[in-house]
Amino acid sequence: MSETGALDAERLSAALSGRYAAIQVVASTGSTNADLREAAAKGVEDRTVLIAEEQTAGVGRRARHWSSPKGSGLYVSVLLRPREVPFANLGSLSVVAGLAVREVAASLGVDAVLKWPNDVLAGPERAKCAGILAEAVSGGETTVVLGIGLNVLPLGEHVPAGPGGLPATSLAEQGANETDRGEIATRLLTRFDELEHRWRLAGGSLAEAGLLTDYRRHCATLGQDVEVQLPDGSALTGRAADIDPAGQLQVDVPGGERYTVFAGDVVHVRPAGA
Repeated sequence: MSETGALDAERLSAALSGRYAAIQVVASTGSTNADLREAAAKGVEDRTVLIAEEQTAGVGRRARHWSSPKGSGLYVSVLLRPREVPFANLGSLSVVAGLAVREVAASLGVDAVLKWPNDVLAGPERAKCAGILAEAVSGGETTVVLGIGLNVLPLGEHVPAGPGGLPATSLAEQGANETDRGEIATRLLTRFDELEHRWRLAGGSLAEAGLLTDYRRHCATLGQDVEVQLPDGSALTGRAADIDPAGQLQVDVPGGERYTVFAGDVVHVRPAGA
């Protein structure tokens, strides 16, 4: 599993020691999330992992394109069947994944923070190095497909800025002390497994899982003046005040009211006191 070599499913499975039901690596696909959504209807087991060397139709929130050049990043999806978690708490799974990515980045010597709801930013310019997308799958059993796109090696192509003008970056460009994608995949899936178990046993409550304090500590959105683009097309502006136990953003708006935002795109306008 060298820096430039292909990822190896057998070696990943051995390194992860039975943490996942199955791990598959494919050379190319449209979207790993889409593939696992289709597989869910066929009864694929809880904790099934699909990794692609390249995605040709990778997407983020609101169907935005996620650049997935061959061999330069980790494009991984995990199918989960968390029967213990009420549907209303499934949204906090993105928080769990964000914490796992941030911890792995920190272990590689990269300064990284979290941007609500699903981004990991790195470096002094707070450029985007990872995106997370959790999608509930319709059906009789609670099923979620969680996708993580993590830029590891220099992107090698022009990648357009994200919402709010966020530039793209990679772990290597931010001075990571390890860029072996196999090693990073092992660390990421190990840490996600540990945090997801805590989340699942707590019924999806970040507070009961002991994860809420960590997320608040590392969430760069808190304390910022923000503009939130809501799913219905409207916008909300105010000060990002807190994250609740379900992973929702609480925004204080002019006039003293506090709104709870379950889903939306956040643009950091300026830090508090700036």
